[in-house]
Amino acid sequence: MKESIVRALSGIVYILVLVSATFFSEVTFVLLFAFFMLIAITEFCRLVNYKPVLPYIIALALLAIFIYAEDYREPLTNIFISVSVIVNSILLYQLFNKRPPRALTRTLKLVKVIGYIILPFLLIMRLPYLTKCVGGFIFVPDFIISIFILIWINDTFAYITGKSFGKHKLFERISPKKTIEGFAGGMVFTIAGAVVLSIYLKIFGLPHWIATGIIVVIFGTLGDLVESRFKRLAGVKDSGNIMPGHGGILDRLDSIIFAIPFLFLYYQIIHYVS
Repeated sequence: MKESIVRALSGIVYILVLVSATFFSEVTFVLLFAFFMLIAITEFCRLVNYKPVLPYIIALALLAIFIYAEDYREPLTNIFISVSVIVNSILLYQLFNKRPPRALTRTLKLVKVIGYIILPFLLIMRLPYLTKCVGGFIFVPDFIISIFILIWINDTFAYITGKSFGKHKLFERISPKKTIEGFAGGMVFTIAGAVVLSIYLKIFGLPHWIATGIIVVIFGTLGDLVESRFKRLAGVKDSGNIMPGHGGILDRLDSIIFAIPFLFLYYQIIHYVS
């Protein structure tokens, strides 16, 4: 009971901090996710046994360029999406490959921390600026929070339906508790959540909101499995202990950092097609 209370309180504090910082101002939003990014780098480097000094430097340098070089944001965004999608595709191949994993070289570890951690966090910081108006892009905090809401809906209802009705394992080799029924339940309720969000947030139409929900569920679930694989290889239960009862920042954000490049890719496609 005490552990459940600690977990609940920790989760409430996390949500309050995230929502408050996002709605307060652009600066607090960027500062919070820059902080999350540095912690996630630390946690991931610990999992793969890599010193985080160079990743810190790369992350802060790219963040500075992203913030101040306004004329290059669009091409940089496209580069970040491409690199992240390639790295995540490699991680998916390794996830489904049953062969014993090979030892990672220092170069491969650096590539993974950049493509899997750093660039997705930068894309998260870019996501609220998808809405364009006269004079440039505007900051829409409701949009990034709506994506987190879809993530939370999927996590919550995948757990509830999986625990209540789950009989068939989804990926027992990596995550024994995940079930196909839980995945289906998360999908249904996330799509329902996307429909509700489409009524209140008119950034794009209902079909694109439904597509957003589907992408969040599929790639968010895969992201959770990818991080579980890293933890299993490292022989640890959690990526960190910054959040009592929940683990580390990477444990909380593994779904969105994996899904965000694919989500951005979809948005870029519909932007150019429309």
